[in-house]
Amino acid sequence: MVLDLSTLPLAFQFTSPGPILRTIGPITIRWYGLLIAAAVLIGVSLSRYLAKRRQVDPELLSDLSIWLVIGAIPAARLYYVLFQWPEYAQHPDRIIKIWQGGIAIHGAIIGGLIAALIFAKVKQVPFWQLADLVAPALILGQAIGRWGNFFNSEAFGSPTNLPWKLFIPPERRPPELASFEYFHPTFLYESVWNLLVFALLLFLFFRGLQGKPRLKVGSLFLVYLATYSLGRLWIEGLRTDSLMLGPLRIAQVVSLTGIILGLAGLAWLYSAKRPLPDVVSTPKGGSGGVG
Repeated sequence: MVLDLSTLPLAFQFTSPGPILRTIGPITIRWYGLLIAAAVLIGVSLSRYLAKRRQVDPELLSDLSIWLVIGAIPAARLYYVLFQWPEYAQHPDRIIKIWQGGIAIHGAIIGGLIAALIFAKVKQVPFWQLADLVAPALILGQAIGRWGNFFNSEAFGSPTNLPWKLFIPPERRPPELASFEYFHPTFLYESVWNLLVFALLLFLFFRGLQGKPRLKVGSLFLVYLATYSLGRLWIEGLRTDSLMLGPLRIAQVVSLTGIILGLAGLAWLYSAKRPLPDVVSTPKGGSGGVG
């Protein structure tokens, strides 16, 4: 007997209430912006907490968060605009309207990495130690931020009739799929995947408190890089709005690169038994262990 999932109760049918939470006079509060702000605040608090558990000054993480926001958000928008340039070239006024959506997480990661490298160089602190402390907060922030796509009715997958389908209003559907109403909720798939990665990173981080040896410095970030990229690789294949470079989905190319780099870095640490290359000059003895 074959179970027809489309006949199950639609307990998980998602319909966005719209991108705007509330309008107060001239001020418009959008879900997208609210979720990004919440992700940043929660991420900073979590990073500070993890820093305390590893005897690292939490104020260092507070300072770093400012650099990360300055580096990540403009880079995320620039990344998206560059790969959608034909559209934005015709409507340049839309480039700064980030509140309407259209930021790329891979652009944010690249911008954040550059900002973190500069921060580590300026502050003369170990980069890989910072990366390990930020990784759990980063993936949790990504899990939260994905719900902004839900409220904006964007970043959805191909048409589906599964019980957990997502309704997309006609004006948000691709022209070639205008006759379909329901699509894969890829925002949900990625959010759930990110929460699983977050749980894994916390488990690895705190395993040292139970008498287990701590992970080598840089391990936690490399696990984040490989596992997040693995989930994004297959989820991206479902999406209808992927950024493209010719026939290639850019996010899948970057994700595959992330998997390779993450696994290669872990092999370097544990098979070759060598520390990761010191990407910034740090004070002697300044690369203490991080869970």
